[in-house]
Amino acid sequence: MKKILAGVSLVTLFFAGSASALEMRPVLTLDLAKKMAAACEARAIQEGWKMNIAVMDAGGNLIYFQRMDNAFLKSIEIAMMKAGTSAGFPFSTKMMAEIAATRVPGIAYVPGVATFEGGLPVMTAGGAHIGSIGVSGARSDQDGMCAQAGIDAIANDLK
Repeated sequence: MKKILAGVSLVTLFFAGSASALEMRPVLTLDLAKKMAAACEARAIQEGWKMNIAVMDAGGNLIYFQRMDNAFLKSIEIAMMKAGTSAGFPFSTKMMAEIAATRVPGIAYVPGVATFEGGLPVMTAGGAHIGSIGVSGARSDQDGMCAQAGIDAIANDLK
C-alpha cells in the first residue's frame, strides 16, 4: 500500500510540475464563433447578401460553418480558404492581395491562399492571434464588410 501511495505521489508531482510548464493561451470558443456568424448573417440579411461563413481557430481547424439559404455552393470552399489564410497568417486576405500585388507576387499562386477580401484574423486586445473568419457569397468588399461585422460582434469578448 505504501508503494502504491508513493507511486501516486510521484506521478502527481510529475504532472503538477509539467502543468506549470504548459503555455496558457486564449482560444476562440464555439460560442464566440456562433456569435460572429450570427452578426455576419444579420449584416448579410440587412444588405440582401447570401453568405457562407467559416470560423477557424488559429491552427486553421474549422470551429463553425454556416451557409445561408441559396448562398453559392462554390463559395463554401472560398469562405473556408479565406478563413484558412487568415488563420495561417495573422492578417486579412485583403492585405494578402496587397502583398501579392506589391511585394511577393508568387504568394497568389500558393494553393489554399486567398488573395482577395473576405478573410480576417481574430486577435485579442493583447495581440494574440486566436482564429479567423472567412466569408464568401457577394463581392469581395461586401464579404469583407460581413466578416468585419463578425469581428465587431465579439470585440468586447476579446479584451
